[in-house]
Amino acid sequence: VQLQASGGGLVQTGGSLRLSCAASGDTYISYALGWFRQAPGRKREFVASITWNGDSTDYSDSVKGRFRISRDNDKATAYLQMNNLRPEDTAVYYCAADFINLRDPTESVHDYEYWGQGTQVTVSS
Repeated sequence: VQLQASGGGLVQTGGSLRLSCAASGDTYISYALGWFRQAPGRKREFVASITWNGDSTDYSDSVKGRFRISRDNDKATAYLQMNNLRPEDTAVYYCAADFINLRDPTESVHDYEYWGQGTQVTVSS
């Protein structure tokens, strides 16, 4: 499976963006999906995850209530709707696929086997 993240950009504080993660290749194989982000000089951190069929989601405390993860398996695409953005949300955002923990994806970068290339999100103050 190949993942392609898109939708990043420059936005002011309080603004919104929607990121997309399009899968190609063996998309018939079920996988859970996670969004992670990495700011300069910091470790890659968990943002949100969704089970293989979209029936359960998980969020980091820092984005809970502001971000929403979703997926459309017919389109092999996942989304991250980001509202009320803050300067501390500035980072490169990555989507990743987990082929093992389909019903209970983790928050660990080590559990995701395939990664997209990342899309830059910059929030100005």
